[in-house]
Amino acid sequence: MLEADRIFAGSVPENYDRHMVPLIFASYAADLARRAAAFKPRAVLEIAAGTGAVTRALAPLLPPGATHIATDLNQAMLDYARSRQPAEDRVVWRQADAMALPFQDATFDLACCQFGAMFFPDRPAAYREARRVLRPNGRLLFSVWDRIEENVFADDVTKALASVFPDDPPRFAERTPHGYHDRDQIRDDLARAGFKEIDIDTRAEISRAPSAREVAVAYCQGTPLRGEIEARDPNKLEAATKAAEAALTSRHGNGEIAAKIQAHVILASG
Repeated sequence: MLEADRIFAGSVPENYDRHMVPLIFASYAADLARRAAAFKPRAVLEIAAGTGAVTRALAPLLPPGATHIATDLNQAMLDYARSRQPAEDRVVWRQADAMALPFQDATFDLACCQFGAMFFPDRPAAYREARRVLRPNGRLLFSVWDRIEENVFADDVTKALASVFPDDPPRFAERTPHGYHDRDQIRDDLARAGFKEIDIDTRAEISRAPSAREVAVAYCQGTPLRGEIEARDPNKLEAATKAAEAALTSRHGNGEIAAKIQAHVILASG
């Protein structure tokens, strides 16, 4: 993974939350929150919380008196997440690296992470850290995207940008968000971290947007894909966005559009 893949700065956090969260993250956040809350945890650690999609869904579902610490490596994303959370909410926000969590051993009942594991530079090490801070019988609950071909809008946008930059196509979506989809690899990484019980649920959803423009802006301007585009030509961001919009319109039509998305939801313990 490239260092640039972890950069969510400038206007990216706002665009990400405004466009990407309702497009592909919100339904999975609600599902992950329901799964997490069903365990009735007293102490929750959220890793790679991003702009707080899971945080907003999970916090109201936790038992009275439960603690909820939401962390992210990227301070800009964390600041934006905090700004979206009710001021009186009990969530504690803390910048933290999943590779070196600043918490004592056996602190949490549950660690959860939505679509963050793909960005970890050493996944078994990150899982080992999560296991370290979990209490005996604690659980790690997280999600990762399935392969890009199962996530239609991401695939459409990636192919469209290849026509704009034929000599050096931007491959962020294929390389990173959709680059960690192999179920056997996920199981092996978790086993290497010491987890013994591993369940993987592959879940398909439908992504909907008011227009092809919304989807194009979401991917091209609300993710690190923007940095890839601007690195190739800083003047072509809008042209690249329009190329993605045209490709989406050609395939899905005008007005509201919808397409399949798919992810793995993983529960590890033991």
